[in-house]
Amino acid sequence: MGEQVARREFSREDRARYRSKVRQCLDVFAEMLRGARFDSERPMTGLEIELNLVDAGAEPAMRNADVLAAIADPAFQTELGQFNVEINLPPRRLAGDGPAAFERDVRASLNAAEERARTVGAHMVMIGILPTLRRAHITLGSLSANPRYALLNEQIFAARGEDLDIRIDGVDRLAVTAESIAPEAAATSTQFHLQVSPPQFAAYWNAAQTIAGVQVALGANAPFLFGRELWRETRIPLFEQATDTRPEEIKAQGVRPRVWFGERWITSVFDLFEENVRYFPALLPICDEEDPAGTLARGDTPRLPELRLHNGTVYRWNRPVYDVVHDRPHLRVENRVLPAGPTVVDTMANGAFYFAVVRMLAEAERPLWSQMSFSAAEENFHACARHGIAATVYWPGLGYLPVTELVLRRLLPMAHEGLDRWGVAPAERDRLLRVIEGRCLTGRNGATWQTETVHRLEDDGDLDRRAALHAMLTRYIEHMHANVPVHEWPVR
Repeated sequence: MGEQVARREFSREDRARYRSKVRQCLDVFAEMLRGARFDSERPMTGLEIELNLVDAGAEPAMRNADVLAAIADPAFQTELGQFNVEINLPPRRLAGDGPAAFERDVRASLNAAEERARTVGAHMVMIGILPTLRRAHITLGSLSANPRYALLNEQIFAARGEDLDIRIDGVDRLAVTAESIAPEAAATSTQFHLQVSPPQFAAYWNAAQTIAGVQVALGANAPFLFGRELWRETRIPLFEQATDTRPEEIKAQGVRPRVWFGERWITSVFDLFEENVRYFPALLPICDEEDPAGTLARGDTPRLPELRLHNGTVYRWNRPVYDVVHDRPHLRVENRVLPAGPTVVDTMANGAFYFAVVRMLAEAERPLWSQMSFSAAEENFHACARHGIAATVYWPGLGYLPVTELVLRRLLPMAHEGLDRWGVAPAERDRLLRVIEGRCLTGRNGATWQTETVHRLEDDGDLDRRAALHAMLTRYIEHMHANVPVHEWPVR
């Protein structure tokens, strides 16, 4: 999202040339899948975390340019809103104490960044949606200065031809209209990357789709938006609606949304890139000088810039990624379903569970996705976003059951074996999976802690909703810095 592009107008000729280049890139990608050597012998994992900025009063701080200047670390980048930044961690392997080393890196980076952010009056918060956000904070003027975001905004609204309507029915009901994509900035996520080989990709992507709902149920951390209590992971419907290029008439025709769960199990990574090119018009038709066919013919590795840029404007919850490092191409599954937070240890536990279960499912003799419909996986995903850790899900061989029961009975034992296959040290395996177990046994994750705390403050403290949200967020930040798993946080 943060890649720099120059602001400009696009002509019909630009769009025609871009379409031609994207299709040429797709042809070259297909040729590479047939014969190129992709880097996959020692797969790496990666992590990105989107963060919110607040001031001393827990109000959104529109200071990301000042904060990034103070941090002066290339690992931190802009995000869509001026109250957002993102950290990209160097990739690591999971074997041994890999998760512990990852956790140390994240904590050290965030602590150093927090110290520097304080010098410009800002603080960092890992949370799915900032509870103190109000509609006045979400305007065109709150977008970051990066020209990419202004271009995206212009192109999305040119495609829509009308304002955005955001409608979310949860515990409360929200109905707002927006004249920019700024509401998308309210949704801050954690993204896990897993490097896989081309022959493995379909199995890993399908596996990630099957457990996406379970991930959201366990990790939900976004129950409030604009003072309303909505879904347990409100970030999901918010992001689906805030980046929608379709007016109502186009939706009625069955045109696919750009924020997309998908519609079928795949047999190759090519399926996803080909769908992106076939179904979605360009939002940023910017052409590069690279001749991908010529580059491949010379024996060099094409960067496929148009295909990658286009792929970055189709927001699949599990996104395929093609990248080139040290002139070697590789593929990654980018898992985008989880919110940020609540703590670094919770984030690492979420990652351990995901990497472990997805490996076990991908390597299973009888694939799980051969036993369930794709629509069942999508229904699980939205049910878990709505109800969080209290959700009921469908699972082959078990039928419908509480998600906590599924995790305790079936998926946690699977995760133990999966981390063993990754070579994770037993002590690390047990430490992180105990966090997942603790959430299931207590029924508490970030979303339930937030809502329980707000209700307690409203009922016992005689606070109105806005004051209760501020008080809750202040306590949340204290617990976040203590790095104690959220299921152990007191509600008082």
